[in-house]
Amino acid sequence: MHQFMHLTLRQLQIFDAVVRRRNFTRAADALHLTQPAVSMQMRQLEEQIGVPLFDYVGKQIQPTDAGRELHRHATLIGAKMRDLTSAMEEFRGVHRGELDLIVASTANYFMPKLIAAFCASHAKVQVRLQVSNQTHILESLSASNQDLAIMGQPPEDAELVARGFLDNPLMVIAPPAHPLARRRKIPLTELGCQPFITREPDSGTRHAAERHFSRHGVEFHSVMEMSSSEAIKQAVEAGLGLGVLSLHTLELELATRRLVTLRVESFPIVRQWFVVHRKGKRLSAVAQSFLAFLTKQARPLASPKQSPSHSGLQAFGLQQ
Repeated sequence: MHQFMHLTLRQLQIFDAVVRRRNFTRAADALHLTQPAVSMQMRQLEEQIGVPLFDYVGKQIQPTDAGRELHRHATLIGAKMRDLTSAMEEFRGVHRGELDLIVASTANYFMPKLIAAFCASHAKVQVRLQVSNQTHILESLSASNQDLAIMGQPPEDAELVARGFLDNPLMVIAPPAHPLARRRKIPLTELGCQPFITREPDSGTRHAAERHFSRHGVEFHSVMEMSSSEAIKQAVEAGLGLGVLSLHTLELELATRRLVTLRVESFPIVRQWFVVHRKGKRLSAVAQSFLAFLTKQARPLASPKQSPSHSGLQAFGLQQ
């Protein structure tokens, strides 16, 4: 018992980072430490506990059974410390404190605007923003590492609370010289023979496009996968294929006519952006205030706009 009383929260934080990233160097980068400092802390932790915490498989680090059990308790301790911080923040009021957000990469096109508006009236709030993919977002929510997450349609999980706060129209995009760009009405069936540039298979945008085509009995041809919306836009602009992207990502390209949206029947696919947190998580006063802000202010501040010179949203009843 005695040796465990000398464990520090910092040791557990470093241990958590190593387990999650399976690598001392990546953990050090995430914590802004040197790799030798992380290695030394983990050696000291193993000496204090008296059992090995890691197995080494090539360059990867795997927790032992003891390591997994320690990590389970470290995760619970971290969540309790965040709850304690939230409780103390409530005594200071909602105008100060910290707000930890994790957002999907596409949401990062509009979240800085919303964060800036929120911070304008909450000047003493410190916001930490992490941009990630859906898999990592769900892992972070499960571990209660963040106050709130911003993402597309979350899975039906009884342990999550999700609230839609902003429309997310998905549009078919093409270069201006594409033959379909001159058409005012395009049946979805005509896109069955078109090549599409898409995100990776677990992308929410790609799932939505594939489901939409499937529901209408049209085959969706993904000929190339890209890791980001920016890469897809460049590939479409170069004429490698069509794309389906959130209108939030297209404002600059549409304004400069580097890309156009096609008037395809049954498009746009209007999805929602959700603000999500773990069920039962104690939200700080700052997090509650930001949640209320999103509900009231996100639509007027961050709804996507499209230049009237393009095949705009007016035909779909979405023009701002």
